[in-house]
Amino acid sequence: MNEYLVLIPTYNEAESIGILLNQLSELPVDVLVIDDASPDGTAEICRATKLKTNEISVLVRQGRRGMGSAYVEGYTEALKRNYRFIIQMDADGSHRVDDLLKMMKTIESNSLVDLLIGSRWIKGGAVQNWSRARELLSRGANAYSKICLKSPIDDLTAGFRIYRTSLLERMNLRGIESQGYSFQIEMSREAIRQGAQVLEVPILFVERTHGVSKMTWKIILEAMLKVTAWGLLRKSNSGRGGSNSDPTR
Repeated sequence: MNEYLVLIPTYNEAESIGILLNQLSELPVDVLVIDDASPDGTAEICRATKLKTNEISVLVRQGRRGMGSAYVEGYTEALKRNYRFIIQMDADGSHRVDDLLKMMKTIESNSLVDLLIGSRWIKGGAVQNWSRARELLSRGANAYSKICLKSPIDDLTAGFRIYRTSLLERMNLRGIESQGYSFQIEMSREAIRQGAQVLEVPILFVERTHGVSKMTWKIILEAMLKVTAWGLLRKSNSGRGGSNSDPTR
């Protein structure tokens, strides 16, 4: 068993998942794919992929239940297996394996770091093949979230992450209810509440070349409404002199 477990939520990623799994074969990682019963055969491709040094497990869930709950189930399963580090990656190739290798070396050389985030919006980070409008939307959403939550994290919606399992063990994973963008924000919020040391490193985020994006206006709206509510809660508790019910104060 390797020290790292890569969690990959999937829904209809048959065109890209095999490519990613073969790229990961170059790294000392095991893989857990959490698939929402993809009708295109994503789970079957994962089961059929055999790699020399990597264990690939597939957890198939009934119905399309969303990225957030997929990750929570993945974390729960990972904690049973005694890995040291849990990696989050997209199935579509947006997160580059070259960047992952650098991230792994960084967290191994920084023993105090509990959460390492591959960031698009710090110096040296970038996105590729995005429209200007999409980039402005993401930058604006992250800036708004950072202000509302008074968070030290610049890329709160980033999905390319490495968690130490010691941090995940402290976090209230069952209390995480968000999906989409807001899931990553809520996980960041809970990590900070638990006193996590967070480090962001620059990455190049490459827009998918296969399949269809799962991002919708509904997911974006959910994120902004939740961030606004969390921000108001933080401000309210701050005005009362603080409260343990607000993780972002």
